[in-house]
Amino acid sequence: MNSKQKMIAGAILFLLFLIGSARIYQTLRSSYTPPDTGSSASSTEDEKVPAPDFTVTDNDGNAVKLSDFKGTPVVLNFWASWCPPCKAELPDFENVYAELDGKVAFFMINATDGVRETKETAADYIAEQGYQFPVFYDLGLQATSLYGISSFPTTVLIDSDGYIAGGYIGMIDEETLRNGIDTITAPQP
Repeated sequence: MNSKQKMIAGAILFLLFLIGSARIYQTLRSSYTPPDTGSSASSTEDEKVPAPDFTVTDNDGNAVKLSDFKGTPVVLNFWASWCPPCKAELPDFENVYAELDGKVAFFMINATDGVRETKETAADYIAEQGYQFPVFYDLGLQATSLYGISSFPTTVLIDSDGYIAGGYIGMIDEETLRNGIDTITAPQP
């Protein structure tokens, strides 16, 4: 087989590959059903999703469970000190935390993988900035995994009954945080 025949055979094989790929894509696309995100305005009590429980550690190495805060609205914020958007939103979280004075529990959860982020680097950053909100370390990334966190920062809002009430992927500002907190502190009908 000469080089011209090899080139023609290669082009035919490539064309067949493209046609096959397109057919597979169409088949998969037509059978895909997007997950229900629960964003429907007609949500009912039965559709509420309980917040998965997890254990993280505080700065002193003590275990802290999310379930210990049932009865209190909770703001979960997953962050890392290497993440510029995380660092940019932390002052807003500090302002709101200080203003609410314990009416809402803040779980500032550091994704402490031990490689890219260590407890020491995170604690040093928090100390340098003078933040007072409680920081918890997800040393085994249990909480990060349990909540399916794939982007930092991510904020999850949990009502006082322990149900997920909403959340945000990516950086949020103080106004957005306040609006989210309003949804978990407003009297329930």
